[in-house]
Amino acid sequence: MIEVDGKRVSLNAEKIYILLNKPAGYLSTTADERGRKTVMSLLPPTDKRIYPVGRLDMDTEGLLLITNDGELTYRLTHPKHHVDKVYLAWVEGKPTDESLEKLRRGIMLKDGMTAPALVQMEDDCLRIIIHEGRKRQVKRMCAAIGHKVLKLKRIQVGPICLGDLGLGEYRHLSQEELRSLKLET
Repeated sequence: MIEVDGKRVSLNAEKIYILLNKPAGYLSTTADERGRKTVMSLLPPTDKRIYPVGRLDMDTEGLLLITNDGELTYRLTHPKHHVDKVYLAWVEGKPTDESLEKLRRGIMLKDGMTAPALVQMEDDCLRIIIHEGRKRQVKRMCAAIGHKVLKLKRIQVGPICLGDLGLGEYRHLSQEELRSLKLET
C-alpha cells in the first residue's frame, strides 16, 4: 500500500477508454477559463481524471478519444509512433490531380514540411490520412493548395473507427478495440 499525505494511492487505477463523436462548437479540453463548452460536458460526471487524447479544433467534428491512460495518449499522439488519423474534408472548389499530388508528397507550411499524406477524392470531399498532429494541419494543408476547408470530420484514429455513432454521442471502447490498440485489459 502506498500513501501520499495520508491518503491511499492506487497504482492500478481503473483505465477508462471512451470514443466521442465530437460536434462542432465544443473545445477539446477538460475546462475553459472563458466559459466555452468543452467535450467534457457531453460525458457523464466521473470522479476519475479523464481527458481528450489530442485535440480537434472547435469547428471540427468527429472521433475524439477520452481516457485516463497516459501511456495510450502518448502512443497515439507522439509523431514518432506514426498513428494514422483519417479525415473527411469538404473544401471550396475541386482540387486538381496536381494539387492532390502536392499533398501526397508533403507540403511546406510555416512550421515546416509535412509528412506525405494519403489523399483521394471521395464523392464531394477529400479523404486525407496523416500521422502528424500539428495545429490545424489539415486545414492549413488544404489552404496551401488553394482550397479552404468548409467542414472537417475525423473518422478514424489508428484502428479505431467512428462508425455510425451519432453526433454528440459516446461509447466505451470494446475489448476488441482495446486489443487492437495492444492494450489487453
